[in-house]
Amino acid sequence: MSVNIEMPKLSDTMTEGTVVKWHKAVGDEIEIGDILADIETDKATMEMEAFDDGSITDILVQEGEKAPIGATLAVIDGDGNAASSSDNESTTEAPSSDEESSSDKDESSEEESSDKEEAASEDTSAPPAPTSEGGDRIKASPLARKVAAEKGVDLSGLKGSGPAGRIVRKDVDAASSGSTKSNDANAADALTKSIKSKAKQSTPAQAQAEAIQPVSSDADEKIQLSGMRKVIASRLLISKTTIPHFYLHVDVDAAPLMSLRKQINAQAEKTHGNKYSVNDFVLKAVINAAQLVPNINASFGGDHIVKFANVGLSVAIAVEDGLVTPVIKEAQNKSLLQISKSVKDFAQRAKDKKLQPNEFDNGTITVSNLGAWGIESFDAIVNPPQAAILSVGAAIEKPVVKDGEIVPGLRMNLGLSCDHRVVDGAIGAEFLNEVRKLIEQPALMLL
Repeated sequence: MSVNIEMPKLSDTMTEGTVVKWHKAVGDEIEIGDILADIETDKATMEMEAFDDGSITDILVQEGEKAPIGATLAVIDGDGNAASSSDNESTTEAPSSDEESSSDKDESSEEESSDKEEAASEDTSAPPAPTSEGGDRIKASPLARKVAAEKGVDLSGLKGSGPAGRIVRKDVDAASSGSTKSNDANAADALTKSIKSKAKQSTPAQAQAEAIQPVSSDADEKIQLSGMRKVIASRLLISKTTIPHFYLHVDVDAAPLMSLRKQINAQAEKTHGNKYSVNDFVLKAVINAAQLVPNINASFGGDHIVKFANVGLSVAIAVEDGLVTPVIKEAQNKSLLQISKSVKDFAQRAKDKKLQPNEFDNGTITVSNLGAWGIESFDAIVNPPQAAILSVGAAIEKPVVKDGEIVPGLRMNLGLSCDHRVVDGAIGAEFLNEVRKLIEQPALMLL
């Protein structure tokens, strides 16, 4: 019996995935638990495991190709003796009203028990195979076409769950069950979908890209958006156009932090060997400050505001395709050493595309640090549905006024971008001042 390998939903925001690499080929025997392919989601690249034994008879989505969630990526013959993909395809495409492909037989045997009485009392002949607007034949079994004709279901709008995306009886039943719309309403829905499809209505980011197209020549390089880059474009456009941002900045004396970091790293080399970065201390300061000013650790819920019990610290990490923000969950319970090791682990696995989708969940506040690139200050875009993001600049030597005299100093600029629906100026200022106090008196973070 044939089993479909479908594109899995690997994250809450995923709508499609890209097959990065197939680890198995047509004809290979597989067992439950074998790694079939690497799938790139909107957040990370994941390994897809096999949930059935058998052999691969067909691969429908090749490496580098995208497919929506639920689309059939490959077909497994659970009995090990299915017909070849070319035989299945030629049988499937035969434009006969009483076609009987191997997949039809499989489907008939599966449906026989539930439809036995119906088949005995009614004519099982199916209407001719329908075609799409473009003239392409819609792949549907005879029984599915018959049931669709009886129930008035438009097959062109269905996604098949059978082999090679074939529409089967259960797809038609699912489309008609639970619906109380009249035929006129269904027709109106179909027309609306058609109009929207032709108008190419999509996400705000895609609509923006379609509205303003760059003028390019043959010499210019066109780079297709990865799943991650599409999500970044969409989410940040939504954030910037729907969230009322406001920005705060403060200069911090970074000298005490640098001095303490030097002492701790000297001792750490003799014990556990972990080397602390400046960012580790900044992250710890943000966690502690979020506990002291809990109104910053919140989210806008439409008609309410959610104040989170735990601090989920999203850490911005630059990767080849853009930016990822894995989360240190329940960060208020983590020591400086645990935070430092978590960030190092995130950074390495982000580089190797090994982060798991659930590692991006439950973020409540974000930190983005561009100090390593020599950036003194910048304003970050709020990471929805969070209400605040801290931007961290480089520690720069500059003249400062101390006790009425100009002396050399080491200053760091901190910026805070806030969602004004959740965070007022006073709350943002209070939080930012708490972060500054902890950085200028870093020993307080170790209490």
